[in-house]
Amino acid sequence: MALTQELGLRKPVAFPPHEALLNIYYTASCLKKKADVFFKPLGLTDVQFNMMMLLKHQSGDEGGLSQAQLSDMMLVNRANITSLVDRMEKAEFVKRTASPTDRRYNIVKLTNKGMKLLTQVEPLYAAEVKKTMGVLKEPELKKLVTFLEKVRAELKQ
Repeated sequence: MALTQELGLRKPVAFPPHEALLNIYYTASCLKKKADVFFKPLGLTDVQFNMMMLLKHQSGDEGGLSQAQLSDMMLVNRANITSLVDRMEKAEFVKRTASPTDRRYNIVKLTNKGMKLLTQVEPLYAAEVKKTMGVLKEPELKKLVTFLEKVRAELKQ
């Protein structure tokens, strides 16, 4: 369905670059709402799940990631990471340990409880992503990624 119909606009968007941008924003909003509905019954948020996935799949030699590394990978500021780690530590999904090489920062690691939950949720999530993105064939997915990378490259100039 066209964005004009989905948003109930009275007139079509006359400027194609703006229409494309609105489509990206609206799609992101729809994905966020779907993620909220998916993760809520599992006792997680999309942000918590993202952190757990990063800790599982991107950890360094120390078996975890620093809060600064998590901040960069999650695209949020460091203050938000601190409160997120605080909440996840309280829920016993992660733990902080002093870095063995530099005691000025902590390494965040998944706990056994966090890993157990992630092991249960990850296949459900993969199935949901496959269902959502399954409307696109692999070549279309690759083109979408390429197009979005081009837009981000322009934004960084």
